[in-house]
Amino acid sequence: MSDSPPTATTHPASPPVADPVSPPSVRNIRTRPHGLSAEAIFIGRSLRHALRDVESLLMAVALPVLLMLMFTFVFGGALDPDGGYVDYVVPGIVLTCAGFGAASTSLSVATDMTSGFVDRLRTMPVRASAVITGHVTASLVKNLFATAIVILVAVTIGFRPSAGFGDWLMAIGLVALYILAITYLFAAIGLAARSPESASGYGFILLFLPYVSSGFVPVETMPRWLEAFADNQPLTPVIDVLRALLIGTEMGSSGPLAVAWCLLILALAMAWAGALFRTKAGRR
Repeated sequence: MSDSPPTATTHPASPPVADPVSPPSVRNIRTRPHGLSAEAIFIGRSLRHALRDVESLLMAVALPVLLMLMFTFVFGGALDPDGGYVDYVVPGIVLTCAGFGAASTSLSVATDMTSGFVDRLRTMPVRASAVITGHVTASLVKNLFATAIVILVAVTIGFRPSAGFGDWLMAIGLVALYILAITYLFAAIGLAARSPESASGYGFILLFLPYVSSGFVPVETMPRWLEAFADNQPLTPVIDVLRALLIGTEMGSSGPLAVAWCLLILALAMAWAGALFRTKAGRR
């Protein structure tokens, strides 16, 4: 009996083991807008809202115009029988106009903060603080337009400024700086308020400041205690500078003081608004 050679047992070849495939890298496609793109978006949004809210725009112009007409034709004869009271009162009316227009900013900011609009921005790659910039810039544009309308109406009822081109540029620059400062202050009030209604109430207090200044009557005619307040509050030097630039009265030391007051209000309002926004909306 012959021994047969052992047969080799063959096993099926194992399939090649594929290399593990690493998952595709996840790209964050929600990148933040570059530069000032977010600010431009919200400025456009606020401007569109302002144009649609025709009633608010009309009131921002109509109330100062009605005040100017009342002071000129009702009280003007008693305050200045020669008929020159309109030249005196226009700078005060201009700042009153700016106050009425800026007051709506507190309402708009409070509405955005309480309606959930800012909270929805948490899911979007934008700086939510750009909302405040949008409101402030749109208010600046709207108030400069309203101021121009008020001055045109004043000219039609007898206002005769003697300002040259340079004087007009400085007056416009000072008015723009004041509007920017007071608007940021109203924006901070809107952030601090718990509701749009309370924001309107808090901001309304600031609208009385032009009446306790040199805007409508000389501060020397006021009681001694009120004269001290009127002579040292922010609006009086601003009004005195505008009056000096537009109709050539004596400016004195009001120029640097007016600019300093505006810059101080702007710096404090921006710091206050920034702190309130980080507290209520978070840093994004």
